[in-house]
Parts: sequence; structure tokens; C-alpha cells
Amino acid sequence: MSLAPAMPRGVLRHDEPMARHTSWRVGGPADRYFEPADRADLIEFVRALPANERLLWVGLGSNLLVRDGGVRGTVIGLHGCLTELRREADGSVYAESGAHCARLAKFCVQQGLGGGAFLVGIPGTVGGALAMNAGAHGGETWPQVREVEILFRDGETRWMAADQFNFSYRHVDLPNNFAGFLAVRFQFPTDDAQVAEREMKDWLARRKATQPVGKPSCGSVFRNPPGDHAARLIEACGLKGHQIGGAQVSPMHANFIINEEQASARDIEHLIAHVRETVMTQTGVVLEPEVRVVGEFEVRS
Repeated sequence: MSLAPAMPRGVLRHDEPMARHTSWRVGGPADRYFEPADRADLIEFVRALPANERLLWVGLGSNLLVRDGGVRGTVIGLHGCLTELRREADGSVYAESGAHCARLAKFCVQQGLGGGAFLVGIPGTVGGALAMNAGAHGGETWPQVREVEILFRDGETRWMAADQFNFSYRHVDLPNNFAGFLAVRFQFPTDDAQVAEREMKDWLARRKATQPVGKPSCGSVFRNPPGDHAARLIEACGLKGHQIGGAQVSPMHANFIINEEQASARDIEHLIAHVRETVMTQTGVVLEPEVRVVGEFEVRS
């Protein structure tokens, strides 16, 4: 049985190294890796997949750790696809799932809209932000959502209102047979454009000063526990700079793990486990990972 239309117009590769597509620059091969040419190509490709085919969507590959053994099934990469942003006649903002969050933040500022500048601190795409209710600088994605367009495994598409979803801190309940997000309409309040721009520039400057933006990482590794910050707990346990293999707890920001020296996914996963165990032992707090870990441990021979 064919896994896809005979002639997909996008790029379909087999045994594609996921290290090329993750912000940590680690990860073994995906069985199949598909970059659709456009929306119609994506829908037709998903419709042709077997119902039991494992499916993983990747935008910028942030917030994702792919193990060294790679991914069984199909990865859909939205690099350069579904990137449209526009202001609708009713004042809402239409954003496709492959658009970068930082670009959306700048678009909101240009449009004189408030409530979206926080998106500049999310190192991913709109689809990824929707999938995990991503947040930064005290803001979260889903409170701004009016409706989302869903692609289901059978190729059906449907717009669904935000109140049909249950969401919480870094979590969203997804419908049955969900394949992925295609687009969203946000409802942002109008704001003073100069104030919004100044706020965004302040956050960018703070990020540059406090986060290891020049090193391969996934962004924040752990969720902040209620009433506290993961970075504070990790630093208090003396873990800044701690290294396993090529993976290191950032000396600049303790909630970042960086690929310091040709790290493997195993190095990173072991360091995540070590940080969790140390913090739990010393403080009693169980840190929950914000990063999604996928794939197989073993490298195929």
C-alpha cells in the first residue's frame, strides 16, 4: 500500500537525519520526512497515509528532543510552508501554522495590536505554540485564540471555536483523529503601537542578555512549578554548568540545556533526568519537562 500520493509535489525523503531539523541539532533518522509544497499538497499527503501511521509535525524543531535511534513513521516538516499572516476585516489576525512566532509578534506590533508581543520569546512556529499552549513573559497562546483550523487524519479540515478546547499551562486537549493545526484566528486588543514595540524590544534585549541564544538548545526545558521558577531551583541545586557528555546546563540560564560539544540525544536525555533527580532530592519539587521527547533509543545498524 502506498504511503502517499504517487507524485507529491513537496519533498519526500527516506531515512532523513532529524539532527538537521531540530534546534538541539541532535536526532536519528526519520523513516519518512515530508515537506509539503503547499496546503493542498499537505492535505492530500495526510489523507493517503494509513490510519495507523505514526505522524510527527515539526516546525522549527524547538521544544523537541529526537532520540538517537530516530523516528519510526512519518515526519511532516513545515519549513517554508503555511506561513501566511494577515489582518482580517473583522480585526482578527489569521496565522498559518508554519509562521514563526517571532514574526507574528512583530506583525501584531506593526498592526498596533496588544497581547501578542510575548510571542517574540517563543522560539517556534504558530502550530507548535498551539499544540502546547506555549508562553513567554507571562503570556500564553490560547487565551488569544478565537478559532483554529484542524486537519484530521482522513484529510477532513474543520474550523473549531476556542471554547471547544480545554487548555491549561503548557497543555491542550486535542480532538480524536487529530493530525495537525493548519491555521488560527487570534483576537488581540488594539494597543498603542509605540508601547507595544518598546515592550517587544525590551523582551528581545532581556532574552539576549539572559539566555544562551547563540548555542543549540530547545528553549526552556522544564515547566515552572506553581509559585516558583525552574531556573531558580536548578541554580540553587548547584547545577549551572553541569555537563554530561556534550550536553551542558547553561551557565547563563539554568533552565536551558545546550549542545555544547557534539552532544548526542542520549547525553541530553540523561542530563534532563539528572537535573530532575537532583532537584527532587534537594528540594522535594518534581520538575516536569516542557520539551517533548520522541523516537527510539537504539541506533539502527
